[in-house]
Amino acid sequence: MKRFPVILILFASLCAGMACHPAGDAKDEPAAEEKTEAGNTPVTVTSPIVGDMGDSVELNAVSSFLLRTTVKSSATGYLQLVNTALGKYVEKGQELFAVKTKEAQVLGNAINSLDTSLHFLGVIHIRAPGSGYISQLNYRAGDYVQDGEQLATITDTRSFVFLLELPYELRAYLASNKNLTLRLPDGTKLNGYIRSAMPTVDSASQTQKYIIGVNTNAAIPENLIAKVSLVKAVKAHTVSLPQAAILSNDIQTEFWIMKMIDSTRAVKVPVKKGMETKQLVEILQPPLSPSDRILITGNYGLPDTAKVVISQ
Repeated sequence: MKRFPVILILFASLCAGMACHPAGDAKDEPAAEEKTEAGNTPVTVTSPIVGDMGDSVELNAVSSFLLRTTVKSSATGYLQLVNTALGKYVEKGQELFAVKTKEAQVLGNAINSLDTSLHFLGVIHIRAPGSGYISQLNYRAGDYVQDGEQLATITDTRSFVFLLELPYELRAYLASNKNLTLRLPDGTKLNGYIRSAMPTVDSASQTQKYIIGVNTNAAIPENLIAKVSLVKAVKAHTVSLPQAAILSNDIQTEFWIMKMIDSTRAVKVPVKKGMETKQLVEILQPPLSPSDRILITGNYGLPDTAKVVISQ
């Protein structure tokens, strides 16, 4: 019977302790706030771009020399002189080879033995028929050559062009691309123009070769690949967005963007696309302004209205 008051006292103390810390008090509120902030998706935004936009296709053009001149021996005999080397530039009329025939050798010795003042040599000089680089050299001094035999090949620098392999279905765009810009691998840009077309089409690739002339005095090697942009269409004062801002369904029949409506919420806005490039997409509908903020990262999989946090 004496224990009953003790139990009552302990029970009262326990109730008083629980009254000081009720469930759901202010101590739990920061945790709830943290959960709300953690639920916001971090994103980055961009603004629509207003300006000219062009649709183009990039093709390869290979440097080439259309004309090569052959240097031939005009007599049978021994090469007394080879005045050139592979890769050397030669001018038209420059002496390249000297040939001395067997008959001249024998006759010269006989004449010189009779009269030493004559100095008969009997050497035939062979000169360059055109200017260019020596791309092939077949003999050296002392070799025996036949009449009409090819001694060297000169690549005519005046015949330097680029050959463009154009898919036949793109021929319609050549009318607006008479003047072209060629970009070399080192970043150099050359101005070119369509000179003519080859009268054949490759049966496998269905491409036609076009000759592009360039106005340059630079020494450009053969078989160098340059990039050529063929403009298909140009639109002025159009609104576009980066490709990453455009979302679509699995079968790509519907397209939309995520647009900020205030500082923390983004909504789904259906769009109608126009011209596309590798980086940009033209937006035909709805009208957008440069002040709009469009999600560019973190936008995938967001619901129609989503809470987001813009990352700096």
